[in-house]
Amino acid sequence: MNTSNIKKYAPQARNDFIAAMRKQAAKYGITADSILPAEQKGDLLLIGDQVFPLSVMKPREKLIKRIQTSSFEQTIDYIAYSWFNRLCAIRYMECKGLLDHGRRVLSSADGSAGLPQILEECLDIDLPGLDASRVAELKLDGNKDEELYRELLLAQCHALNQVMPLLFEQVSDESELLLPDNLTKTDSLIRDLVSSIPEEDWSDVQIIGWLYQFYISEKKDQVIGKVVKSEDIPAATQLFTPNWIVKYLVQNSVGRLWMMAQPESMLASEWEYYIQPAEQTDEVNAQLKQLIDVRISEDGDTLNPESITVLDPACGSGHILVEAYDCLKAIYLERGYRSRDIPRLILENNLYGIDIDTRAAQLASFALLMKAREDDRRLFSNPPKLNIIALQDSKPQRLEAFSQDLANTNLEKSDLKELLDLFEHASTFGSLIQIPQAFAKKLSDLESKLNTALASGDIFAQQSAQELLPLVQQAILLAKQYDAVIANPPYMGGGKMNAILKDFAKKKFPDSKSDLFSMFIERGFAWCKDSGFNSMVTMQSWMFLSSYEAMREKLLQDRTIQTMAHLGARAFSEISGEVVQTTAFVMQGQHINGFKPVFFRLVDTEQDQKEIELRSGHNCFDSTIQDDFKKIPGSPIAYWLTETDRKVFTESVELKDISSIKQGLATCNNNLFLRAWQEVSILKVGFGNTDLEQAYCSAKKWFPYNKGGGFRKWYGNNEFLVNWEDNGLAIHDYSNLPLDYSGAPVRAKNFYFREGITYGLISSYGFSARRVYGGFIFDVGGSMIFPRLDITKLQAFLCSKLVERFLQVLNPTLNYQVGDIQKLPILEKAFESVNSNFQKPIDIAKIDWDSYETSWDFTQNPIIRTNQSNLEQAFNTWQQQNADAVAEMKRLEEENNKLFIDAYGLQDELTPDVPDEQITLTRADREKDSQRLVSYALGCMMGRYSLDEPGLIYAHAGNQDFDASRYQKFPADADGIIPLTEMHWFEDDATHRIQEFLTAVWGKDTLDANMLWLAESLDKKANETAEDTIRRYLASKFYKDHMQTYKKRPIYWLFSSGKQGAF
Repeated sequence: MNTSNIKKYAPQARNDFIAAMRKQAAKYGITADSILPAEQKGDLLLIGDQVFPLSVMKPREKLIKRIQTSSFEQTIDYIAYSWFNRLCAIRYMECKGLLDHGRRVLSSADGSAGLPQILEECLDIDLPGLDASRVAELKLDGNKDEELYRELLLAQCHALNQVMPLLFEQVSDESELLLPDNLTKTDSLIRDLVSSIPEEDWSDVQIIGWLYQFYISEKKDQVIGKVVKSEDIPAATQLFTPNWIVKYLVQNSVGRLWMMAQPESMLASEWEYYIQPAEQTDEVNAQLKQLIDVRISEDGDTLNPESITVLDPACGSGHILVEAYDCLKAIYLERGYRSRDIPRLILENNLYGIDIDTRAAQLASFALLMKAREDDRRLFSNPPKLNIIALQDSKPQRLEAFSQDLANTNLEKSDLKELLDLFEHASTFGSLIQIPQAFAKKLSDLESKLNTALASGDIFAQQSAQELLPLVQQAILLAKQYDAVIANPPYMGGGKMNAILKDFAKKKFPDSKSDLFSMFIERGFAWCKDSGFNSMVTMQSWMFLSSYEAMREKLLQDRTIQTMAHLGARAFSEISGEVVQTTAFVMQGQHINGFKPVFFRLVDTEQDQKEIELRSGHNCFDSTIQDDFKKIPGSPIAYWLTETDRKVFTESVELKDISSIKQGLATCNNNLFLRAWQEVSILKVGFGNTDLEQAYCSAKKWFPYNKGGGFRKWYGNNEFLVNWEDNGLAIHDYSNLPLDYSGAPVRAKNFYFREGITYGLISSYGFSARRVYGGFIFDVGGSMIFPRLDITKLQAFLCSKLVERFLQVLNPTLNYQVGDIQKLPILEKAFESVNSNFQKPIDIAKIDWDSYETSWDFTQNPIIRTNQSNLEQAFNTWQQQNADAVAEMKRLEEENNKLFIDAYGLQDELTPDVPDEQITLTRADREKDSQRLVSYALGCMMGRYSLDEPGLIYAHAGNQDFDASRYQKFPADADGIIPLTEMHWFEDDATHRIQEFLTAVWGKDTLDANMLWLAESLDKKANETAEDTIRRYLASKFYKDHMQTYKKRPIYWLFSSGKQGAF
């Protein structure tokens, strides 16, 4: 459905409703800062200088008590949402014609946002508790429309209370006190609701879920990325599931159960997302038959639709349960039930929902009731009892009071204590709470005794029983086993969990503690019968990451994946980018030996195509036996691999067997201990050290530091230095560590300064390995590999397409952890058979890296290096040299790929081709290379470089030891201050010195042509001379380019008294 109108309306509605509730509370002397005292005067109530009817007193007291129990903000927020919820529910019902009296309550008879139809036709309205004579009196008065409408609206809410007590609370509730005034005005909350969302958008009950998601979206933005408080978990984790994903989960769990029990059923053809199982062996089919036969035997000779149970343990707005309703309805109809009997049977027998958010439970109840009401117009005459609950926190501190109040019920105090202890943090742990089997057996007796106390006990026993019964009922639902558990569980990593939730996760879910969703997967199987299904859409990380390895191995050992739609990124319209990658799966509660699941690989498909590809059966993989996943290190769910791929893993050693792979130093304060290399005096940098002792003896302070960096293959990304003076004394002191300590955060000390291969921890483009010729300390983000075989050959392998394919198996995320890299398969025989000049691409990449002044091994600008007679010819020559290098690198990489593809026997799985964009050499570019030439010229003016000698000449501070004799061909500036002026005011201004530079390099005869070519490269305007253009560039743009080149760590500083806004 089109959600644009809802997305625009709901967030603003939240702010408007909260503001209206605040205003109404203030009217009764209640604000966030203070609560005014109230004084009874006869049948009136005096609050400050305002007078109110005495009927205000009780709901006001109730409101105050609620605020004191939680807070003003939480109370206002909750009541605001309750009214938003109610009004949206009434709006849906009037649009669908589901109100018994047939009149519209919020809109005009024609559907517009005018005077509500119920107000205009109020004399004909019959609602429970509505005083007809008072209605007539107010109507005839002519000036009491506001008061009359308020009574009509409240009467409608009271009438709906009988059907939906959770959504429409009883009379005299404090929320009614905060219902705003002026409800019929043109700027009222009701008018805004009616006019903001077109009536056609209300045709599907899904709108209720979308309204909820967008209503809390602002709150979600406020809490996302932080440690989440318990009361904010619903906002932080709520996400509306696309309808096609829900259908896929439901039809392949509830529907699959039915098809297993009734193979002759025709329903599979009606369920558009039902996946036919892969062809299985006779042994597998025998196991499946035995499993379903046991389930059927619970009901007799055939599976009884009334016994099929479906749980959504994080039900939110009920979207999944609504789809399950449709699936079950088809099953009932096929079995021959009367249509009018089906809705009540489904709601009371089949569907169960649990959530930690009362508001979500309200929505789920409403959605199901609306769904059923459309099929049975008589449903509300005897409202069904739904199995939807919002988990409530218990009050363990009241154990003694409960025990005393219920002393005559024969309830064991120990049982009460266990009940209260279980649910002390129910609104935080939610459905993850596990009910011990021994206690679960006592629940029926506990419920019976409390019901007796509620019916025949004294007032204290009744009050305690009323408070405890919901806890028993939620324990019963949590202890029950189901045929299908279907959910989009909350996603929240350990870093965002509050302390209570994190401790609970460690103790109760040690294998899946990394995220809420993975704990829900594990918890889901405890709810499942052996023949039941655990169907969820979750993050894909559990399929691959090493942190889920123990959980994954248990799933593969004990459960059976029936089908999976591997969605990847962009499956949810509200989540963009590549970070959130998801998968939808259906697993059976018991392991079936030799079973072949059906997988769909939709990870490379755009959002609007994923559903189409699933329905059409594209990218289907159904030939892999689940047990074969265990043949790959870490047991990743790598369903797309061929038999040849798996053979590689089984016949290989792991990279860790022939190498040491190490995480390096974590300084614990990079701002203090790291510098970009150009920031420090080159005299204080220790290059070329081979071990710790040599570095120490060098008496240098700064040393090269590998920090990973962006996607670049073979060589490069050498940009940082680390303070390792005196063997890192300052870093050790900062972390209170002795100098002889080796471990986190100063990991792998004995590998510092060694030759090796480095790679980036994080990359959105893919894995890239680079050669390090020693002399470096390395970072966690620039972990290193130290091979015990030919290092150049190993790097060639790591730069091949094979590694990217293998890493897609071991960890298809943006992060390349040491644990993943060390599992790379090394076919030793293949390595022995491969020979080539593997050094050449490293050399090309090093020449490329060192061709730019951002490298500390830069020697000379590559345009000048061509030794051509003028600037244009020099650039053209450089451009051709660069193109030749790119073409040669492409040839070498493709040759390298072919060698390793052939050696590994993966000719059918991979081609050697390398896209141009994956050749990580810098491309010649006239504009950028001209800017670099200007930068080099400025460097020569400053004495950093010289036309007489290669490399860095003067790169230390203090103006000490400056030797002017090293700048004969083009003298360095005497004072190191280069004027950047808009006119030629100084002889040594930058523009004039550029002319001198071009003359020094290419001679006076070509100066005019060189100036013109350079100006045209720098975007010369038609009315400018070449000198004007270069002067404009130097005055207005050069320093911006310089800051960009050196990533805001400049070598030169801009002083300006003008519009440049510098010093």
